[in-house]
Amino acid sequence: MIRLFPFVFILLWSSAFITTKPIVDNSEPFTALCFRFFFVALGFFIYSIFTKKIIFDRINYIIQSLFSGVLFHGFYLGGVFFSVSNGLPTGIAALIVTLQPILTNALAGPILNEKVTWKQWIGVVLGFIGACLVLGFDVGNTLPLIGILASIVALIAITSSTLWQKKLSNNLPLSVSNMYQAIGGCLFHLIVIILFVDPYINFSTTFIIAMSHQIILVSFGAFTILMYLIKNNSASKTVTIFFLIPATSAAMAWLFLNESLSTYDIFGFLIASFGVFISTRENK
Repeated sequence: MIRLFPFVFILLWSSAFITTKPIVDNSEPFTALCFRFFFVALGFFIYSIFTKKIIFDRINYIIQSLFSGVLFHGFYLGGVFFSVSNGLPTGIAALIVTLQPILTNALAGPILNEKVTWKQWIGVVLGFIGACLVLGFDVGNTLPLIGILASIVALIAITSSTLWQKKLSNNLPLSVSNMYQAIGGCLFHLIVIILFVDPYINFSTTFIIAMSHQIILVSFGAFTILMYLIKNNSASKTVTIFFLIPATSAAMAWLFLNESLSTYDIFGFLIASFGVFISTRENK
């Protein structure tokens, strides 16, 4: 069953892109994220109590998980949502964030003392080429600078969070760590709301369905699997599977939203899949 975790993660994480637009269309992005992570934190709290996990552990463990949540749920998701809401095409935002495995591989050696092999680098390059084919390069003549900067912030945040989680934040039970990370993300977005934006949510049926999907399947499901994979595998190998997300998202949009699926999408998926296979297969 554990061997299936990477595939389940890819499916669940990719599905988030289908429900992001309905959420942004019916709410102010930071308000929606604050709302989401309030209920995610509550859910993990109830689960931790029910399973008799120790919630109030050493303060430094709690702070580490809170900070990881600020990076991942705050700066990363906030940056992506903010960039798209300010006119940056979703494909460009995804392409910038897709640089994460390259950046993580480059930093995993000096920060985590992980040995990144030449096969992993070949896999990373192939994965990035495949992702580029899926996302495309026809982005128009003008791109909002604020959107580009927000996506770069998101890229740095998700890379930093992955390295931080691997290096420091493996001391709490998974559900408790996820709870504190959700609290960190919720507090981050709450501060942004108080200082910078006017909160707004239209609780339409579309919003409720999309938000429920992201809370249950993405935050409870995909994110928990991601934290498990980071804890039990090398960071450099774990993040390589992110290259499969653009193609999987495109396939889901074709299946559920009747969007077109081009030859480039299929070819890119095959290249990215081969790259992930090379990068993550065990040495014999």
